[in-house]
Amino acid sequence: MKHRPRKRFGQNFLVDEWAIAAIVDAISPQQGDNLVEIGPGLGALTRPLLARVNELRAIEIDRDLASRLQHDFGGRLDLYVTDVLAFDFSILGSGLRVVGNLPYNISSPLLFRLIEFIACIRDIHVMLQREVVARMVAAPGDSDYGRLTVMLQYRFEMEKLLDISAAAFDPAPQVDSAVVRLLPRSAPALRARDERAFSRVVAAAFSQRRKTLRNSLANLVSDEDFEKVRIAPTARAQELSVAQFVALADGVAGAQSAPDAAHADLR
Repeated sequence: MKHRPRKRFGQNFLVDEWAIAAIVDAISPQQGDNLVEIGPGLGALTRPLLARVNELRAIEIDRDLASRLQHDFGGRLDLYVTDVLAFDFSILGSGLRVVGNLPYNISSPLLFRLIEFIACIRDIHVMLQREVVARMVAAPGDSDYGRLTVMLQYRFEMEKLLDISAAAFDPAPQVDSAVVRLLPRSAPALRARDERAFSRVVAAAFSQRRKTLRNSLANLVSDEDFEKVRIAPTARAQELSVAQFVALADGVAGAQSAPDAAHADLR
């Protein structure tokens, strides 16, 4: 029986054989890999992945599709029928290789969710809306450069691998897709003193991206702080590198911790 795609789950099924083969080759799965597929759907990637590995884990929210997958692949597919945004990836162990054709409607939240489990992850190969991938790999000054760019580039090295036409899917989405590889930075050249402060500064800076940093960060960063890190307060968020955001955040973290430190000295 043919499965009717469900809009609430953002279902667009990959059907193009060239695209499927190209994606699997880019992943280059090996026997013994700790591989997990997000949203296996009708099994377009699942089948060729299982041809190369001993076992595959998969996360599928659609119970009808999950039943079909269990019927088609049996015990070789370790299936979790749940919402991936609430899934605890740490239970799958270390060296995790994450793959999948991600639903467009949850792509950004899911990428931020995966950041929480970066210590468990070896690499990520996912297909996303092409515009999202452009944002992920953008450089400072590009129109696509934004909060997603900075937060991901702080933690991952990223490379766009393939463009995939909308015609490769059934039903065809209204946009094209792209495949991107994310590799966790094993020894980050940049490490924020306080990652919560870093996240807060980046979010505030891009919340009003047309405004100058002096205006968008008025509640967090003073002109004196800008001067200390040699960043013009008249600059805009999309002009700053990841390193400059780290420097600004470190200044915020230092300013917030200074009173506590002084109080500790008095005790």
